[in-house]
Amino acid sequence: MSAALAGPFLEWRHEDDLGPAVALAVAVHVVLAVALVLGVSWQSRAPEVVTVELWEPPPLPPAVEPEAAKPAPVPEAKPEPRIEKPDIAIKEPPKPKPKPKPKPVAKAAPPRADDRLAQQRLREELAREQQTLALDRERQSIREQLAREAASARARAIAAWVDKIRAKIRGNIVLPPDLKGNPEALYLVTQLPTGEVLQARLVISSGHTAYDDAVHRAILKSSPLPKPDSASDFVREMKLTFRPRD
Repeated sequence: MSAALAGPFLEWRHEDDLGPAVALAVAVHVVLAVALVLGVSWQSRAPEVVTVELWEPPPLPPAVEPEAAKPAPVPEAKPEPRIEKPDIAIKEPPKPKPKPKPKPVAKAAPPRADDRLAQQRLREELAREQQTLALDRERQSIREQLAREAASARARAIAAWVDKIRAKIRGNIVLPPDLKGNPEALYLVTQLPTGEVLQARLVISSGHTAYDDAVHRAILKSSPLPKPDSASDFVREMKLTFRPRD
């Protein structure tokens, strides 16, 4: 029975189309063989050798003490090279140029009649101006002289007027009995054109109070004071000095 059962299944089947499969199997085996050969040859290559040398550093030289700093040598002064002056040719002074001959001056033409007349008029005008200036200077001098004379005359008139006032006041002074010497008292007298005394102020004392008071009373008693000969000579304030022995 087993033989009967195995007969149909164990029967060898011969297939005619096995050529491609065989060729593929051969190719695979060839590739594996080549790979094994290359792997073996790569592993059998000798490794590269690296050589390392070990060495010790040479011993240090013994310490050498630094020598004292020596002064730098002073270079010897070399004499400056002498430069010879080149010979300079002396040039001869240039010859003076001949002086140009003076050109003949043309004679001025005689002035015409119109020019002579204009010059004459100019001279006359200058003469008149000089005369005018001279007259002005003379008039100014005369005016100054008259002013000086008028001032002098006024001063003399005022002095004569002041003497009259002082004489009137002196006549009214009652000298104190104990007065000694010749003391001087100065008063500033203010008056009106009519001669009335407005104020008598002591400016400088004589040093004797009784004499100062006597002069003050005499000034007030003498009001109205004498008038000047000319009203233009009137002075509102005047300084009067009094001495008992004058």
